[in-house]
Amino acid sequence: MSVLATARELLPGRDDYDFRPPVLRADLLAGVTVGVVALPLALAFGVSSGAGPAAGLATAVVAGIVAAVFGGSPVQVSGPTGAMAVVLAPIVAAHGASSVAVVAVLAGLVVLVAGIARLGRLVAYLPWPVVEGFTVGIACIIFLQQVPSSVGTTAPPGRNPLLAAMAAVAHAATGATAAWAAAVVALVAVLMLALPKLHRGIPASLVAVTVVTVAAEILHAPLPRIGSLPSVLAPALPSFTPGVIRDLAGAVVAVAALAAIESLLSARVAATMSRGGSPVGPTRPDRELAGQGIASIASGLFGGMPATGAIARTAVNVRSGARTRFSAITHALVILAVIYAATGLVSRIPLAALAGVLMVTSFRMVSLATIREVVRASRASAITFAATALVTIAADLILAVEIGLLVAAFFALRHLAGAAHAQREPVPGPATAGDEHIAVFRFEGALFWGASERLLSEIAAAVAADDIDIVVLRLSGLHTLDATGAKALGDTIEELEAGGVTVLVKVVRHHHRHLLSATGALGKLRHGNHLFTTLEDAMTHARSHVRRTDRAR
Repeated sequence: MSVLATARELLPGRDDYDFRPPVLRADLLAGVTVGVVALPLALAFGVSSGAGPAAGLATAVVAGIVAAVFGGSPVQVSGPTGAMAVVLAPIVAAHGASSVAVVAVLAGLVVLVAGIARLGRLVAYLPWPVVEGFTVGIACIIFLQQVPSSVGTTAPPGRNPLLAAMAAVAHAATGATAAWAAAVVALVAVLMLALPKLHRGIPASLVAVTVVTVAAEILHAPLPRIGSLPSVLAPALPSFTPGVIRDLAGAVVAVAALAAIESLLSARVAATMSRGGSPVGPTRPDRELAGQGIASIASGLFGGMPATGAIARTAVNVRSGARTRFSAITHALVILAVIYAATGLVSRIPLAALAGVLMVTSFRMVSLATIREVVRASRASAITFAATALVTIAADLILAVEIGLLVAAFFALRHLAGAAHAQREPVPGPATAGDEHIAVFRFEGALFWGASERLLSEIAAAVAADDIDIVVLRLSGLHTLDATGAKALGDTIEELEAGGVTVLVKVVRHHHRHLLSATGALGKLRHGNHLFTTLEDAMTHARSHVRRTDRAR
C-alpha cells in the first residue's frame, strides 16, 4: 500500500462526523451522559494507579479528545482504565509517579507504529477463553486494590493486591476509621445498584459519590480525601534521559501491548453492541491503534497516563445513542469543565467513595453467564480461561495473555494432532491375486510436527506386521503440511524403500508439492513415475509391481 493510501486510511476525514440536528442532538446527550459517568472513574483510576487523580483527569480529557478524533471506532470512548491502572501501579512503585508520563509517550509511539504497520487485525487471533479470563482477572485485581481504601487504610505501592487486601483487613479490624470507610463503600454500592432501577438515565456513580461526599462533610467523617487538584490543564514535557528510557523499556512494552489489546477489544465490543441499534460506521483496527498511540503521546505530554479504549464507558456511550465520535469529544469537554469550575468540590471526595465505585465496576465487568459458557464449552477452554485469570491475579497481565495463548495453542495443536490420521483402506477395485501384498493409506487432516511421528510410525508398523511389497500413500486428503511433516514423510519413504517396499504417492496438492520437493521427500521415491494423479493409475502400477515380484519369487 502506498504512503498516500496509508495516510488516507489512518487520518481523520469529513465522513467521521454527521452534523444533522437529530444526530448532533443524540451525540451531545450521549457525550454528557458518558462524561458524568467517566468523571469519578477517571479520578478513581488515577488514584489506584499511583499517578494521582490529576493524571486521571488529564488522561480523560486529552486522550479522550485525541483518540476520538484520530481513532478508528466512531463510538469508542478512551481514557484511563482499570487494567492500565493495574499495570501502572508497580511501575509507579518502582520508578515514581513521574515515570507514568514517560511511559505514556514511549508506549504511545509503539502503539502508533503498530497501527502504521497494520497490526490492528491481530486481535482477531486472541482466543475467546483468553479474553474472558483476562477480563475476570482484571476485575478481581481492581476489587482487591480497593479493599485498603474501603477499610480506611492504604497499601504499600506495588504489593500483590491479594496480600495487600488481606493485610489491610487485618490491620483495620480495630481501626476507628474502618467503620466510616466501610459505610461509605456500602452506601455507594447501594446507590449505584438501586438508582438505575428507578430510571436508567440517572448517572448513578456521580450521584452516589456526591451524596456520600456531602454526608461526609456534614458529619465531619475522619476519612482520607482526594486532596488538591490542578485548576488548569497545561502541557509538561517529561524527562527523557537514556537511563530513564533504559529502565522503563520493559514497562513500555507491557503498557503498549495492553493498550493495543484493550483498545481493540473495546472497539470490537462496541461494534457488536451497535449492530441492530443506531447505525454507526465500521471500526478500522489499524486506525484505532494509530489513534490510541497518538492519544497516549498527547496524554503523557500533559502529565497523564497511557490511554486505552474503555469498555464500560464505550458501552454507556453506545447505549445512550451515540452515532459519531463527536459524543466522545463531548464527554471529554464535560470533564474539562469540571477541572476549571469545580476542583475545590472534587478535592473533598473521600477515597472510600471512589473505592466503592470501582468495586461495583469490577463486579459489572464479570458476566456469570459468559463464565458458564466458557467453562461448559470444553475442558480446554475451561483450563485456558482459568490459567489466564489466575496468572493475571497472581503475576502480570501481559504474562497472563502469553500464558493463555500458550495453553490455548497447546490444546489446539493437541486437537489438530488427534484429528490427523493415516487410515489403511481396502485395496480398491475387483479383488486380484497379489492384492494382499498391497497396502493403501489415506492421509487426512494435518501432517505437521505434532502428528507426523505418530502417523508415520503407524504406517511403518503396519507394513512390518504384514507381508507388504507395495505401499500407496493417498495424500489428497491432507490439508496441512509443514516442513517437519514433509521431512518425516521423506524419511519414511526412504526407510520403506530400503526395506524392499515400493512406495507410490497419489495426488500431491499443488501447494504441498513445493514443500515435499524442497525437503527431498519426493526425491526419495524409487522412480519419478511413482507419483500419480489418479488412484486408478496408482493401483494399476502397484498390481504390475506385485506380479513382477511374484514371478521373481
